[in-house]
Amino acid sequence: MAEQSLKEKTAKGLFWGGVSNGVQQLLNLLFGIFLARILNAEDYGLVGMLAIFSGIASSIINSGFTEALTNNRSTSQREYNAVFWFTFFVGLLLYLILYFSAPLISTFYHRPELTALSRVLFISFFFSGIASVPYAVMFKNLMVKEQAKIDIVSLLLSGIIGVVLALNNFAYWAIALQSMSYVTINSLLKCYISPWRPSFEMDLSFLKRIFPFSVKIFLTNIFTQINSNIFSVLLGKFYDAKQVGFYSQGYKWQGMGNTFISGMINNVAQPVFVSVGDDLERQRNVFRKMVRFGSFISFPLMLGLAFIGNEFICLLIGDKWLPSVPFLQLFCVWGAMGFLWNLYAKLLISHGKSELYMWGIIGVGVVQLLCVFVCFPYGIYCMLVAYICVYFLGILFWHYSVNRIIDMNLMSVIKDMTPYLLATGLSFFITWLFTMRIENLLILLLLKIILSAFFYVILMYLGNSIIFKEMLVYLRKK
Repeated sequence: MAEQSLKEKTAKGLFWGGVSNGVQQLLNLLFGIFLARILNAEDYGLVGMLAIFSGIASSIINSGFTEALTNNRSTSQREYNAVFWFTFFVGLLLYLILYFSAPLISTFYHRPELTALSRVLFISFFFSGIASVPYAVMFKNLMVKEQAKIDIVSLLLSGIIGVVLALNNFAYWAIALQSMSYVTINSLLKCYISPWRPSFEMDLSFLKRIFPFSVKIFLTNIFTQINSNIFSVLLGKFYDAKQVGFYSQGYKWQGMGNTFISGMINNVAQPVFVSVGDDLERQRNVFRKMVRFGSFISFPLMLGLAFIGNEFICLLIGDKWLPSVPFLQLFCVWGAMGFLWNLYAKLLISHGKSELYMWGIIGVGVVQLLCVFVCFPYGIYCMLVAYICVYFLGILFWHYSVNRIIDMNLMSVIKDMTPYLLATGLSFFITWLFTMRIENLLILLLLKIILSAFFYVILMYLGNSIIFKEMLVYLRKK
């Protein structure tokens, strides 16, 4: 019964995670098309220059507490309160620090308009802080359906705000206020819908007990944000806002596909790994099944976006964004394996290995940064290719670390992924043969999507894919 219950909860979590992220990415697509056609690369570039500050601030507010609360199987009201009020005041203090630091950001980039822009954009940090514990409670209890509704409503309302502002010539303010309103609305809805409510009874010693674990997650997240946004900083400092805009646009569209996949898996991975942590054989089976599921979804989606990248950009947001296509395609190759990186990380964290997770992220990141600076004289694309290559090598380190915990052979993981990668590649090759002489972009885009999906489904059926069959059975029930 326990096995069946866990399987049902996991399937439900993946299903609602897929529904949520699918609807979100559809809305992101629609709003993204509107905004990209109205605004220019420099508008996106100005907001992109602040991405590193936003990322670091969100990491400081969370401080690894979500992971710590999830791993702690029995958490009292007083312990939840301690984390809530800590993140509340940290968010408030952080915003005040960044408010007065805004002129320094403008001076660094030599863009005076960033002072007011950053002060408004960073308001979301405070609201993000107050939602950390309500979200942790929902995450821990696999309330994926409720989270899905929150995310969709937040995205819909903030997207409308962004489009209305863009149509009224607010330029980069439209992007900034859309982002700020999304976080604010999302945070307030989490506080309202979560079954947990704060009070002033606190057990501050709980913060001390989870600090050794949380601080490692915190430092890891800080380094990850710096590492992930280093290109925006370098491009903004040594190139111009327009180049940052092309980079940001390519990263954004890849991020939509990657978020769809990671959102499905991240909503369930850590809670499920924690629940089967006492049975390593069962945990291995759960991990490998998630690898197969991730491969089934990620390879055709992410590599497919790279396959249609040129037609996608030209038709949906216009020729002015063509320089973003190479960025998009490189990021899609990177994103295709992102689910595996996430699974390894969640499994390590579920075993309380935050120190190993921290040093792994920092080690891989330092090598990536060194490669970026070495390749800097050779141009943007050379830097990005080197960065991505190190990322793939980093996956080997994660497997070695996980193998020491649950004794899982690398060949078994490769065996789980290979059929889906081959099916994806074969589907695209056959589709390319059918469409190679078509010049009309709209017809070419539609045929690439339809034929690739058709051939992939046929190959899954002929290959007797268990994941494919189980998904069909679950969808029929729904």
